[in-house]
Amino acid sequence: MILAAGLGTRLRPLTNDRPKALVELAGRTLLEITLARLRAFGIREVIINVHHFADLVVEYLKAHDDFGMRVEVSREEILLDTGGGLKKAAWFFLEDSVNADEPFLLHNVDVISTIDFEKMVKVHKAKQLLATLAVQKRESSRQLLFDEHLQLCGRRAGRDKEPEIVRPSPHLEPLAFSGIHVISPQLLPMLTEDGIFSIVTSYLRLAGGGQRVEAFRADDYYWRDLGKPVDLEQAALDLEQKVIQQ
Repeated sequence: MILAAGLGTRLRPLTNDRPKALVELAGRTLLEITLARLRAFGIREVIINVHHFADLVVEYLKAHDDFGMRVEVSREEILLDTGGGLKKAAWFFLEDSVNADEPFLLHNVDVISTIDFEKMVKVHKAKQLLATLAVQKRESSRQLLFDEHLQLCGRRAGRDKEPEIVRPSPHLEPLAFSGIHVISPQLLPMLTEDGIFSIVTSYLRLAGGGQRVEAFRADDYYWRDLGKPVDLEQAALDLEQKVIQQ
């Protein structure tokens, strides 16, 4: 699933007349770049949540024959955040009973990386996790907290705020989330939150209840949030200088 419903306010004025999914980086839309990355790892079926200029996304996909993939669209009349968006689109992952146990990838449209999805899935399956979150040791105002076994234990929502701890541990390491997750379909019926909610809220509740939500250390991979025009400029430069291969 590609999360693409947000307003892209940090990308203004680029998003004044288009959704952030259709903002371009080095001549390609963020949506095309993300779909190409998924396709390179063998993914052929994708659902995209849309809200801001939703019709433009639908028209774009149609004009490009869905880039040779099966692409479904989940329209959100109001923004449901990451958890609400996934819950609304849950039918997509539960419709095929043959592959009902296969994990799926959740990916923000406004991030670019070289993170190895195949390796993430292998780790996820080998450890039989409920969710695997790609994280890095880098500066961020919002950090997730993990113990020495990489299990999710809490979060720090701001530098000056008290951390929220759901699994006490003597050793808690703050790590920044990348917006890339591998999720087991078993999680979907566990999303008991309703309406507008963050998937991280669900992860914390479930981790606090003993479910296995763990980190995948992605420190050695390129990653960039494309939330601001300056980030797009830097990513374009990185592509030009072959810092990142796409």
